[in-house]
Amino acid sequence: MPDSWPPKPFDQAAGKMREWNAWYVGRAEQLAALYGSGPVVHSRPGQYRGGLVGAVSRFFWGRPVSPRGQQRTRVHVPLAADIATASADLLFAEPPRVLAEDTTAQARLDQVLNTPETHSALLEAAEVAAALGGAYLRVVWDGDVRPHAMLDTVDADAAVPEWRWSRLSAVTFWQTVAVDGPTVLRHLERHEPGRIVHTLHQGSDDDLGRPIPLTEHPSTAWAAELVDADGAIGTGTKRLTAAYAPNIRPSREWRPVPALRPLGRSDFDGVEPLLDVLDEVYSSWVRDIRLAKARLIVPAGYLTPNGPGQGATFDDDQEVFTEVNMLTGRGDGAPPITPSQFAIRVAEHQATAQQITHDVLRSAGYSPSTFGEINGRATGVTATEVTDRRELSETTRDKKSRYWSAALGPLVGALLDVDAHVFGTRGVTGSEPVVEFGDQAQPDTAELARTAHALLTAEAASTEVRVRLVHPEWTGDQVDAEVGRIFAETGRAVPDPATWRGFENGGGSDGVGAPAGQ
Repeated sequence: MPDSWPPKPFDQAAGKMREWNAWYVGRAEQLAALYGSGPVVHSRPGQYRGGLVGAVSRFFWGRPVSPRGQQRTRVHVPLAADIATASADLLFAEPPRVLAEDTTAQARLDQVLNTPETHSALLEAAEVAAALGGAYLRVVWDGDVRPHAMLDTVDADAAVPEWRWSRLSAVTFWQTVAVDGPTVLRHLERHEPGRIVHTLHQGSDDDLGRPIPLTEHPSTAWAAELVDADGAIGTGTKRLTAAYAPNIRPSREWRPVPALRPLGRSDFDGVEPLLDVLDEVYSSWVRDIRLAKARLIVPAGYLTPNGPGQGATFDDDQEVFTEVNMLTGRGDGAPPITPSQFAIRVAEHQATAQQITHDVLRSAGYSPSTFGEINGRATGVTATEVTDRRELSETTRDKKSRYWSAALGPLVGALLDVDAHVFGTRGVTGSEPVVEFGDQAQPDTAELARTAHALLTAEAASTEVRVRLVHPEWTGDQVDAEVGRIFAETGRAVPDPATWRGFENGGGSDGVGAPAGQ
């Protein structure tokens, strides 16, 4: 493994992920430092260059503050963070279903995966994946925490993957465990089919350095007792105990680089200039508000001295002023007090910000209605209209869910294998588990009830069909049970007397007889 860290060409990906992360985190000082204009930098030669350096320097966040000492209002709009959160909500606000052919394996999956911890971890991973272009999942186990194997998430900027036909064949997760001046300790965890290799390296900020014993740091000492002579821990499965879920592909940024091409692209990819302009518009808006504060320009004679070296002040609540002879003033000789208040360009700023926001959302693959905006404002509309107006978001969600399903399915199989190896349970039999995502856009209950009533009135659907319409997420057994309860409550569970042979043959009114055909 090369000494430079991250190794080439993943240093390119790390640099771009730092930029995306800055927009996701949304700290003004971080954006200013990223684009080269920190709070103490007043001029930069790159500002006047051409090419990439000049373009980045001309970002709003990359402009120098000039002249020296002038106040500059800079406001960051957290649209990037809102996009990442919306992406995660679309995917995992409703947890996916993991289905296995074997009933025993299914019961274990329900116990291991159908937990608030796992659902929350997937939600968090999807949010960071939208920002950084993807997320990694790995199988972990610790009998002191849970009596079963678990899924853990790793951010995309803390991994070095290896691919085979665009599929993850191995991956090295890394973590900085200690920094002491120029010395940096990194823990590397390499996942390969059948084993996980742990190493500890002592290097510098951009150099991996030499391997040292795992016992040299408390965070890795636990692994020293478990690894073999090669530093590896057996997993008991031929499957890879890690998976990569790209946010969305293809990656326009790294398409020509084979090692980076399988990486996903961020929702912010290509819209960074628009996000920068949006911040500039809001900053201009806030500047208008700051400059539009009512001010009074008063002659020096109206100022009250505060003593030697302490300047003078004007009391705007003072009722009586001592007249001061001045050469300038109104026609009556009284010195003027001039009010100053600029207009705030609300409509212009609002329209510009709204247009830029819509352009960002469209480029990222989302409908404005996903963020509660329709025609520029939040409003109440029918569920059908919401579904229609969220079509772009639904398409993006469907594309992303396929990547997550492809990653989770094999990894869940590996999780069951590791669970069987470590905790003595039963592994996967038959095909790999399947991950299913439910429909995101659901009509409201009132609309479903109206539709079911219309079908009943028109005699166009059976009770079973209407129950499935109102509860599309239910299993067949749940639907059958509900149909039975409906029949019982409405009295339709009692056989129709007209179908009983006793009545057909003039039987008694007590209804005693056998059903027709028997």
